[in-house]
Order: sequence, then structure tokens, then C-alpha cells
Amino acid sequence: MRTRHGALLVALMVLLGCGLAVAGEKPDGKKPVKPKEPEPVVDPLKAGRRPTEFFSVFNFGYAADNMPKEPEQFETLVKRISEAGYNAILCKHTDERAAICKKYGIKMMVDLLVPEHHVFKAPDQCEALCRKLRGDATVLAYHLWSDQFGKQGKGRQRDIRNVHEWDPTHPTYIGTYKTAGMSFLAESDFVSYYDFHWKRGANKNFKHLLTAWQTAKATDARVGRFVATDPAFGRTGAGNIGRHRYTLNTSIACGLKGCLWFVGNRTMNPKTLEWTGLGLDVNKVLAEIMPLRAEIPKLGNPRAIYSTRITRTPKNRPTGHDEPIMPKGLEKHAFPERFWIQPRSGEFLMGVFKYEGKRDAVFVANHNAYAEQDVALELRKDMKSVRLFDRKTGQWRALPVEDGGINFKLDWGGGELILLDAVEPEKKEEDGDKAGGERDRPAK
Repeated sequence: MRTRHGALLVALMVLLGCGLAVAGEKPDGKKPVKPKEPEPVVDPLKAGRRPTEFFSVFNFGYAADNMPKEPEQFETLVKRISEAGYNAILCKHTDERAAICKKYGIKMMVDLLVPEHHVFKAPDQCEALCRKLRGDATVLAYHLWSDQFGKQGKGRQRDIRNVHEWDPTHPTYIGTYKTAGMSFLAESDFVSYYDFHWKRGANKNFKHLLTAWQTAKATDARVGRFVATDPAFGRTGAGNIGRHRYTLNTSIACGLKGCLWFVGNRTMNPKTLEWTGLGLDVNKVLAEIMPLRAEIPKLGNPRAIYSTRITRTPKNRPTGHDEPIMPKGLEKHAFPERFWIQPRSGEFLMGVFKYEGKRDAVFVANHNAYAEQDVALELRKDMKSVRLFDRKTGQWRALPVEDGGINFKLDWGGGELILLDAVEPEKKEEDGDKAGGERDRPAK
């Protein structure tokens, strides 16, 4: 044993003497460069078929053809949803319907659960349709499932793989209930789910949302969500609008790239095609969200999600605690002290992004569905510019940096997208002189 230990000690000393295992230094005496955090793995096939707009999908349900059968009525429907701010419709595909959708700039989410080309009950017909639609610009995605998986998770994996083989040019959209079976969505382009949290427990919103984000981030997918059209239990007005705002904006901060509104026969009379009170509420919210439709996809998945503590619940009621608390589900997402953006005031959620994979961006969402927030952020970097996307004008506008920070207001249930261009630190000069004694300097 002593001989063995001695040999090990000698070997270790040799290594140390050679500088091969000296912690903190390289053989030339310089400290090693700390490796950068690896960039998320990008699947080129997934990246190539992603929608370039945030999608808001109108539907009358799925797994059956519930849309108007007469072309004139279908065109009236498509025209009205286009005017209301929707940019997609879930339905059975026909060439005639596709032409109408194209006319009004509406994308079609093709329902592969209708009997005529059911994804696993009529696979031959489904394959023929998918191969026919390869590269078709009117198609948004294929809808494969929107329910609990139960014991059918492997079957859904099979469906995803089949559709990707039959048509690699369009994404798959498949959803589950809460987080059940999300692991089976690893190969899907969208990790989607439904929980209707306002009805089933508002404090569970982030539990499911963060799981979807983590799954999407790990698999280079994107987050989708089913949004209840009646979150205030059928009551129209401010309560409905505030809850819709809260659901969408907190979800966008967590990476949401599209939603299906469930369900259209609550928002529109299927016979007269007139909007109901609930439908008019959704349309008002779409008028606020959809100006961002081209910007949201540029954010990708959040690199991090942080939250302030709160004193009021999403329903603007006291939390029941003497001190501010972290929102349910966000207990591990407090702002780290080392992070270069720090909250000074306001109660909000922040998704941290790289805009187009390069520039710093944050999406800030109000934690309160019924009360405004005056938000102040401390910026611990020198800034070249800070800009907020103005939804009213559809343009970026400058936010002044004062006293090392920025200030802005969040509407009740609202959210804001902000681009932050920091001053880049000067590069250190390399050792060595040019001919003539001058050192190389980085070009400015």
C-alpha cells in the first residue's frame, strides 16, 4: 500500500512540475479563459419550418369538420377573423379553403384528426395530404392532438415522426393536459398544453408554463398554449380582458410563440358568424398583442426567467403574508444579485432573451391582471440605447436611461418588449509590437 501511494505521489508531483494540472494557470503562466456558456443546440430542420409570426388560432374545435361547408360562408368567417386580429385557423384542409385563407392572409393549421385523413386511423390518406402540402405557404402547422395522452404517448411520438417524414417543411403542433406526457413531445416543433388556470387554479399558471419552457428549451422546440375564451367564467368586460392579458403576456415572457383560443363557438355564433361579447373581448386583446406578431418569434426561447416578489395576487388581492413573497411556481426564479438588470420597483415577471440570437432583450409582464405597475429597472452596464416596442405605432421608441436605469408603465395584465444595446467593453491589446514599435489596436 505504501509503495502504491508513493508512486501516485511521485506521478502527481511530475504532473504538477510539468504544469499540466496546475489549477488556475496555463503553462505560459496566464490564467485560462473561462469557457463561455454553450449556445442552445439548433435543429436546422426545426428552425427552417418555424412560423415567422406569433400565431393566434381561431377554431370551432377539432377532430371533425365544424367549419361552414359553403365556400361563401367560410369566406365570411375568414374575413371576419382576419379583421379581428387572428392570423390562423384550425380546420380540415381543402384546396378551396386554402385559396380563401390565402386571399385574406390567414394561415391554416391543418387538422389531422378529421376522419378523412386521420393521422393514425387513415395513415395512407394522411400521408398523401402531407406530401401534397410540402412547401405550401398557406399551411401554418399540422395539428396532431389536443388532449390527455394517457397510455398513448408512444403513439403520439409515432405520429410526430410520420408527419415529419411525410412533410419536413411544416411544424407539428401537439398538445397535452397540464404537464402530463410532455416528455413525449421532444420531437415535436411545439410543446403545447392546456390547463385553463383561471378556472382550475390561477396559482398553477407558472407550474405548467415553466415545464413547457424547460422542455422546449431542451429540445429546441417552441411553446404553444390553449387559452380559454372565457377565463372570467363567461362574464364579459374588464375582468375577461385583464385575465387574457395576464395569460398571454406572462406566457410570452416564458417563451410562448402561439396560442389556440378554446373554443370559437363561445366567441362567435357558428350560424350567424357574429361575434359574441366574449369574442369582442378577445378581439380587444388581439389588438394589443398582434402588433408584436413579427417580433416575438425573433426572441427564441428565454435564456432565463426572473420574477420580483409580490404583495398582491393576480386578482389584485392581498397575498395574506406580512412580507412580499415569490409567486407560486416561481420560488426559484428570483433575480440573482449578479444579474446586470435589477428591479427597483414594480411587481413583474421578466423573460431574458437574445433578439435574433444576438442582442439583449427582455419581455416584462405584469403580475397583476387588474392593476398597473410603475416599473423601474437598474441597468448595471453602460448603454448605447434602450428601446421599447410601441404597439400603437408598430415602431421601436427610445427609453431614456436616467440615474443608471429606465422607467416605464405596465398596463393591467400588460407586457412590454425592450431591446437593450450595451456598450461593448474595450478589447485588451495583444502582446507584441508592429514594425516601427506600434502595437496593433482593434479597429473601431
